[in-house]
Amino acid sequence: MRRSSTGAGPHTSWNARLVGLIVVLALVNFVVDSAITAPLLVLPEMLDHFDTDQPAWLNATAMLAGVMWAPLLGKAADIHGTRKVLVLTLLLGGAGSLICAVAPHIALFVAGRMLQGASLAAVFLAVAIVRDACAPRIAMIAVGIVTSSSAVLNIASRFLIERLATAFGFHVLFFVSAFVAAAMAITVRTTIAESRTRTPGKLDLGGAVLLGGGLAGVLGYISLGSSLGWLAAPPLALLAVGVVALVWWFVGASRKPEPLIDVRNIGGPLKLTLLVIFLGAGAYQSMLQLIPLVGAVPAERGLGYGLAGQGSVALLLAVPAIGLVVGGPVAGWLAARIGPAATLAGGVVLGFVVSLGMLLGVAQLPVALCSAFLLGVTAGAIATSGFNTAAALAPTERQGVVSSLVVVGVSIGSVALDFVGSAVLSSTVVVVDGETMNSATGVFSYIAIASAAFAIAAVVAGGLVRRTRANRTPSAPGLERNPA
Repeated sequence: MRRSSTGAGPHTSWNARLVGLIVVLALVNFVVDSAITAPLLVLPEMLDHFDTDQPAWLNATAMLAGVMWAPLLGKAADIHGTRKVLVLTLLLGGAGSLICAVAPHIALFVAGRMLQGASLAAVFLAVAIVRDACAPRIAMIAVGIVTSSSAVLNIASRFLIERLATAFGFHVLFFVSAFVAAAMAITVRTTIAESRTRTPGKLDLGGAVLLGGGLAGVLGYISLGSSLGWLAAPPLALLAVGVVALVWWFVGASRKPEPLIDVRNIGGPLKLTLLVIFLGAGAYQSMLQLIPLVGAVPAERGLGYGLAGQGSVALLLAVPAIGLVVGGPVAGWLAARIGPAATLAGGVVLGFVVSLGMLLGVAQLPVALCSAFLLGVTAGAIATSGFNTAAALAPTERQGVVSSLVVVGVSIGSVALDFVGSAVLSSTVVVVDGETMNSATGVFSYIAIASAAFAIAAVVAGGLVRRTRANRTPSAPGLERNPA
């Protein structure tokens, strides 16, 4: 019989012990938000402090590093135990936060953000603990709660951090993040039992470096090409290094007995799932990056957009958190009834509709708040359904690795669309009263790219639903008979 991470058999009904586990893991996910998403609140201040016009490097670097960290820590969890690796993940993220807090220049700050990227692994490690501890139908709902309920704390923290940053500078956010990470590492170590499932194997450190470095080179080309020229030597050199590293990684992954990501054993349904997550999560994250940039510009500038003076940036970033609280549990409840793949498809369709609404939301606060809330619902549905769909395709001994692929999809999609959006903005700037600002053309093109990503994701999700319906088992909606 499968043993749970609590030391007993899987939960088949709701009880106090399960609720306590969910509360702890939800707080773990709050650590992820404080490290990855919360810095958006002070993005304009960070841009001024480091004197740069590249928000993606300050914001998306942690996501980029997550591509390297996630499969590495996922494999480590399968080999050494989920709780042990989760504690390590929290400590790494906390160390990265401290580096960011004291970094005197952008290079060290980016290094800290890359270390913070390890925090992303906490999301799928928490999911793996839930799925190990619960029967499938209970697990689908519990995953939704764990991945989204931390947003309740995010709502209050947005306003607190905004006030603290105003009083003490943006660095205070990273000190708070480090403290929370350390506190949760101790909590996890003392309250959650270690999982008993083990999968023998070894870690592919070289593959992690090649994958992370290759993506950094390609995205560096996108970032620098918009300002230095797409055919300039430095961007082209970065592109060449990135492509060579990615090809080298892929060739190695196709030949190694235990690669970082086993590309040979990713079946069709899982590929479709990861593509939907890549596009959907990337579109959502890019829209989230746009909110503080639009929120810092007053409409009186006459640029055709701007929300400054109508409401605080904290309010605009708190509203998606409310939507996330709603979207995650509802998606889990729906997944237990209609299947996670169908729920995932519904989430990306909603995202497409909402992204179109942001064409008006960049100038009208009520529309922006409504769109931001529904974007949060979209994010909750995509995250919960993505984990549930991927986990349903994997055997017990591969839960850590397969769940990590979801984070890889989220990370690559978020980083790619963040960098593409930033490149569009920086290449379409205008000068107003001697100050360089984003143009309406850039802002609306940015939204159009996100909308197109949602639209493509919806089409792919439709194909995924058809595949899962063809292979559905009678007892578990949306589950594949074949392994990933």
